[in-house]
Amino acid sequence: MDLQSCVTIKKEWDIVGARQLGRDIARKTGFGSVDQARIATAISELARNIYLYAGTGQVCFEVLEEVNGKGIRIIAVDSGPGIHDVSQVMEDGFSTSGGLGAGLPGVKRLMDDFDIVSNPSDGTEIRAVKWLR
Repeated sequence: MDLQSCVTIKKEWDIVGARQLGRDIARKTGFGSVDQARIATAISELARNIYLYAGTGQVCFEVLEEVNGKGIRIIAVDSGPGIHDVSQVMEDGFSTSGGLGAGLPGVKRLMDDFDIVSNPSDGTEIRAVKWLR
């Protein structure tokens, strides 16, 4: 496991920076253009959630090299107010910002592995992995 880089999310423009860095890492890891787009979309959603709901946080990238193959892990961490009902935000159509509500369920569908831990006092950590097939 190789920690590549982290992007601090404080302003809206940081979402673009995280997306570009993640897409570049995915390309260098060997992902094709379709999977690069999926990964970039997931990163955008995770970074946007940090910006909208926590105010500040980080999106980090790890290149995974294991016996079973290579992949990329995206870790989105914030110390915001946390998610009070994780099961509710994982329902398609649920939105607190007036959006489509495809956010976190969409990220889960775009990636191969998805895990979320959130506590109202400690913020949220989301880990998502895409494996190179």
